[in-house]
Amino acid sequence: MMKKRMMAAMLAGAMVLSMTACGNSGDTGSAASTGGDAGAEAPAADTEEAAEAPAAGGPVELVVTTTFAGEDSNAQNYKDAVKAWEAETGNAVVDTSATSDETFKTRVATDFETGSEPDVLFFFNGADSNSFIEAGKVVPIDEIRAEYPDYASNMNDDLITASLVDNKKYAVPANGYWEAMFVNTEILEEAGVAMPGADYTMDQFKADCEKIKAAGYAPIAAALGNIPHYWWEFAIFNNQSPATHLEIPENAGDENGQAWVQGMNDIKELYELGYFPENTLSATDDETFAMFTEGKAAFLIDGSWKVGGIVGACQSDPNDPATLDSAKLDKFDVTYVPGKGDRKASDLIGGLSSGYFITRKAWDDPAKRDAAVSFVEYLTSDEMVPKFAQHGASALKNAPEVDTSEFNVLQIKAMNMMAGTTSLTGAVQDLFAGDCRVSTFDGMPEIVTGRVAAEDAVAEGLEAYHNQ
Repeated sequence: MMKKRMMAAMLAGAMVLSMTACGNSGDTGSAASTGGDAGAEAPAADTEEAAEAPAAGGPVELVVTTTFAGEDSNAQNYKDAVKAWEAETGNAVVDTSATSDETFKTRVATDFETGSEPDVLFFFNGADSNSFIEAGKVVPIDEIRAEYPDYASNMNDDLITASLVDNKKYAVPANGYWEAMFVNTEILEEAGVAMPGADYTMDQFKADCEKIKAAGYAPIAAALGNIPHYWWEFAIFNNQSPATHLEIPENAGDENGQAWVQGMNDIKELYELGYFPENTLSATDDETFAMFTEGKAAFLIDGSWKVGGIVGACQSDPNDPATLDSAKLDKFDVTYVPGKGDRKASDLIGGLSSGYFITRKAWDDPAKRDAAVSFVEYLTSDEMVPKFAQHGASALKNAPEVDTSEFNVLQIKAMNMMAGTTSLTGAVQDLFAGDCRVSTFDGMPEIVTGRVAAEDAVAEGLEAYHNQ
């Protein structure tokens, strides 16, 4: 039976290297770059009784919110894990999970503002979590360890991301992510285009897009009026490097600011060349994703979670893996995003950007505290994390071997692709959240059509960032 050691350690290590390489390390919140309190021992218990977790009371009901929903490849893993935990503990979970998008992030923030936050939250540990950390509504890992010394003890503390607010660590990671380019190889074959590799450049990409367009297909599946996020990220990255990508520009006129402006103009060029769908400014992300899976568009830049969506599109019943059409799935592949300048194609966006938070609301409730800790420990155990990490990264101290026979062909292709990754750098948009992104995210249609100059849109966003 063919086995491969999971790439978790390699990928997480690459993430740390990319984060420490960043000149503005304070913005990354990385414990590796800031020193922080990574690896610090948990406070010793004063008594033998305190060294043990409090005894569980009667069954309790936990409200849990995660991003394991919709097309996320871990949605079913999460449902299965919840059922198993409920059966083991006798407790119950009220699941309020939803697909991650800007609406979901706004909902989470609003829940905290109105006192309706969940007991446990799997969420982003970058700027999106700043508001509820600043409000003291989630509990630091060190505080939890003062009462539960073994909490997250199976994790490498150096790989647990610290908050941008206070450099404390709050979220216990389960799985990391990567962003890369999915490919409909059937379209490439019909257009006479070779499968892109690790040395793929933007010039080659544009030449291939021209062939694909001439063959009657949309080269790029993207809804610029709905979800321009991935192109926004990589277009900026292509005008920087892993060492500088996580530095927020002071203004649109400085060196990094000009890289952002050029990135927006690079997207504008691709739009003007006709490489996006005709309805890219009005279509939803779901619609352009369907174009990709239905053989109407060739390339799709998205995250590792999209593997599950592609697999589901190749099943006659999206909820039943037994209905998978393996021949259809085999027509999809995943590769590196075309590079430019100092960024190699194999330098990808990725890392451990999310984790399980325990809210102060649950921690201060004697009936829920033990259950919340138990839930997070169960979902982040050595046995459970590999099921979620799959072809991504994790923070486990001891990454177990994974039997590749348990994975489908697209997951294995993803593993092979990630084995050749030269670096993983966090997403700068995670640091540049909220109103800062409106002028370039929501404003992407105005930028690509020339109604708003890229420099003006970037300047507006940076002004909002520095004045918040």
